[in-house]
Amino acid sequence: MAKYVCKPERLVLSVLLVFSLISASHAQAQNVWTLESCIRHAHENNLNLRQQELNVEIARENLTQVASERFPNLNFNATHGYNHGRTVDPFTNEFATERVRSNNFSVSSGMVLFNGFQISNAIKQSRLMVDASRHDVEAVKNDISLAIASAYLEILLFKELIEVMEGQLEITRQQAERTKKFFEAGRVPRGNLLTIEAQAATEELQLINTQNNLQMAYINLAHLLDLREIDDFRIEIPDIEIDPGEITDMSPAEIYNIAVRIHPDVKASQIRVLSAEKDVEIARGGRYPMLSLRGAYGTGYSGASLEVIESTIAEPKPIGYTESGETVFVPTYDYQTQIIPFADQLENNRNRSIGLYLTIPVFNNFQTRSAINRTKVALESSKLSNRLVRDQVFKTIQQSHADAKASLKKYEATKKNAGALEESFRYTEQRFNVGMADPIEYNDAKNRLAAAESELLQAKYEFVFRIKILDFYMGNPIKL
Repeated sequence: MAKYVCKPERLVLSVLLVFSLISASHAQAQNVWTLESCIRHAHENNLNLRQQELNVEIARENLTQVASERFPNLNFNATHGYNHGRTVDPFTNEFATERVRSNNFSVSSGMVLFNGFQISNAIKQSRLMVDASRHDVEAVKNDISLAIASAYLEILLFKELIEVMEGQLEITRQQAERTKKFFEAGRVPRGNLLTIEAQAATEELQLINTQNNLQMAYINLAHLLDLREIDDFRIEIPDIEIDPGEITDMSPAEIYNIAVRIHPDVKASQIRVLSAEKDVEIARGGRYPMLSLRGAYGTGYSGASLEVIESTIAEPKPIGYTESGETVFVPTYDYQTQIIPFADQLENNRNRSIGLYLTIPVFNNFQTRSAINRTKVALESSKLSNRLVRDQVFKTIQQSHADAKASLKKYEATKKNAGALEESFRYTEQRFNVGMADPIEYNDAKNRLAAAESELLQAKYEFVFRIKILDFYMGNPIKL
């Protein structure tokens, strides 16, 4: 027996082929999206969600800013300038007429000791707003999850409809071929052939429309995922079976009692009510006195500050006469001066100050009263918004619960109806094949069966979606 020797070139090609097949298989697997992967991807990439997360960062920065009001401030000030013309030098209190350079340096600090608890209430309010923003993020995530679940189930519905339509169209085409042979053999009139061909054309058009709807459903889901390339975008097709036991025994009121404790929309609205209450307390703080502590340290330099470096006696200067007529003289001096050095002036001109400042509001044109009244109105508005959110949650739960029960009943009834219509169609089809039924009767039976199958699928996915909504409000993850 001849021994086969694998050439290195063939070995390399084989290895490359295997790796290419593995890569292609992996890429294809990546293009198949489950409902969970769609939701996860949207939570990581959705722009609206990212924008809401930035609002959380803003709320945190607002909290940091408000909390810093408890600490003293510290400021350094410096000036450098020149004065031309007659002015009073601030350090010598003498008039200067020449150009004078001046510098001032100061450090000041101050803090509020008491202002009607406005700072502490503002900090508490800012913390509440951070929590509310976090719940807003969760609410956006929930909205995205429900939207994706709806779009995902819509794709599954259209795909099943297409499978049913393709099966029905294949049956019609087979009947058209059979009828054509019967017509060519002279066994049926031409009208029978035209009728069945028209039925095939109608079903083909309905199939094309449903395929277009499927493509639009894919595009809708891709937009929710913020995908740009959707040519290879496909979803996983899970096996979905209707289980009547999926409808919870809990009443809408019981589900609502769970939802109001965990639903982020409700929690965010509740927190905003608390925030509005803090707004009222902050406004009321304007009626209280404000006590603050301030301190400052400063020094400066002036080009008009002079010092004597040498003095000489000059000629005496007459200033008057005595009673006997003798002239009175006083000694005079000549001085040589220079500007006091910069460092010496900074040392000599130092000044410090510290003090408590009390401000007692007496009358401020009703601004405080108006602010209090506005915050009270805003508080009532927040309470109403909270009630509206709660009512909307209850209405959604109640409607979804009723829709789930109704769609289940519709599914069960339509399933029985579809079974009966399928038997009826098979019987009509047998009669049509032997010439005992005309094409109109055949098409009518077939159309009624197709309508029942379509209603069956719609009831199925309506039930699934409503159950997912109920699961969502009970805190269960959305999955198939």
